[in-house]
Amino acid sequence: MFRNSALTTLLKPLAALLAVAIGLSAQPVFALSRIKDLAAVEGVRTNQLLGYGIVVGLNGTGDTLNNTPFTKQSLQAMLERLGVNTRGANMRTANVAAVMVTANLPPFSTQGTRVDVTVSAMGDAKSLQGGTLLVTPLLGADGEVYAVSQGPVAISGFSAEGDASKITRGVPTVGRIANGGVVEREIDFALNKLSTLRLSLRNPDLTTARRMAAAINDFIGGDSAEPTDPSTVVLQIPPRFKGNMIKLLTDIEQLRVEPDQLARIVIDERSGIIVMGKDVRVSTVAVAQGNLTVTISETPQVSQPNEFARGRTVVTPQTSIKVDTEGGNKLALVKESVTLAELVDGLNALGIGPRDLISILQAIKSAGALQAEIEVM
Repeated sequence: MFRNSALTTLLKPLAALLAVAIGLSAQPVFALSRIKDLAAVEGVRTNQLLGYGIVVGLNGTGDTLNNTPFTKQSLQAMLERLGVNTRGANMRTANVAAVMVTANLPPFSTQGTRVDVTVSAMGDAKSLQGGTLLVTPLLGADGEVYAVSQGPVAISGFSAEGDASKITRGVPTVGRIANGGVVEREIDFALNKLSTLRLSLRNPDLTTARRMAAAINDFIGGDSAEPTDPSTVVLQIPPRFKGNMIKLLTDIEQLRVEPDQLARIVIDERSGIIVMGKDVRVSTVAVAQGNLTVTISETPQVSQPNEFARGRTVVTPQTSIKVDTEGGNKLALVKESVTLAELVDGLNALGIGPRDLISILQAIKSAGALQAEIEVM
């Protein structure tokens, strides 16, 4: 009996410690994100390219040359370069379409690298299905040619019509050429020669920038990284990483930081979509919601005179108006929320739809009880 009591006395503290350990392990873990996903290296960026070209080989679904003079002029200029004179000729082809060609030039692209291009019709072409893009130079913002594109156009939509009906799926006037562009000019960016590295946050925030700089300093040692504003962290390259920027970046971008953000509610009034951040808080507030419904019904009645009277038959309208204010709705109490789940439960307790919820959130914000920023799209 004594041994069992002593054993129980010894096991109680161990059981308590085990319960505490299980409780701590059950606590939610903060969402940590890689610096690679939170920021980008300033200067390492994509460049947009643009070009004007011609798609040929269409099955009668191209531009109408009389309605699109730029297509006719482009076709004539192309044929003249190939030694065919069409000046003054009556051209009636419908197998050609003028298009705009766009592409993105990735950073550090070398000559010969292939990129995807998007082809979009400019005129009144009905479809680009089956067409082939002729050689089209792609220019950057500085007017220089950085790539050349050509190839068959693949579209995801289609269009078919007959004498009495027509059906269209997707957008048949926009297509894509996979690996249809070839890089001809490189954009020089000497990454290894930089003495200062600037990281640009994708979602600017003071707290996130400070946490990012602290994580980098803990990894490198010293105070090499410093946030200069909510969107920029400046890193002075340590001497041991001079000329070896790739190793430094691959190590830094894997560091994990807990991002912070403003309490924000995003509202799309057109579709009724509401998105709330996890830090949205509402002070205790009472809300009443009711719709005013007015129903108007017309019941026309015929007024006919006696058989020997000299009157005439007329229609007498009778209008019935009913007003429903939904007086059964009462005030609902939305308590001060600690978590987003409790806030959603409190708003759902009102039993309303997204459209009315948008008006309620804006009214709560006007009352000063909503500690969040409302952004209307």
